[in-house]
Amino acid sequence: MQRRVIYLVIGLAVLSVAWYLFRPELLFINKTVDEKLPVATVPTSATGTEAVALSSGSFQGLAHETKGTATIHRLPDGKRILRLTEFETSNGPDVRVYLVAAPDAKDNEIVKRGGFIDLGAMKGNRGNQNYDVPADADLNKYLSVSIWCRRFGVNFGAASLAPQQPKGG
Repeated sequence: MQRRVIYLVIGLAVLSVAWYLFRPELLFINKTVDEKLPVATVPTSATGTEAVALSSGSFQGLAHETKGTATIHRLPDGKRILRLTEFETSNGPDVRVYLVAAPDAKDNEIVKRGGFIDLGAMKGNRGNQNYDVPADADLNKYLSVSIWCRRFGVNFGAASLAPQQPKGG
């Protein structure tokens, strides 16, 4: 009887740790975010009140189906953001948004080898969301976006960023 109790306690401990590591309930929970694109309340002489799209690309699913658009915008105050629009992917534990120093983050090794800037935790697995891009990030070097599960070292999906043509040009 005492041996059964010990096995039961050990079994529960193993299950608890496995649940914490894998977070299987997240596969069934969607979090939708709907952030607006920031605009200036007072026009600046150079750019007005609207953000300017610098580069953009569509997501391709890799380890998980991922879709939507990634666009880097320069705001009227000079700050840059990465905006995910009509974005959708799987939920998971410790999923991050990375700017990757490679033209195409199509597999795990490219992300690991190329280097990346961690823009933060994914705010939601669906919807429109914004992430601050550091002022010192060289956008000639960081040419793709990865939705990265840090816990398992897996690239959920990626978008290659191509320069945008100025409006009217």
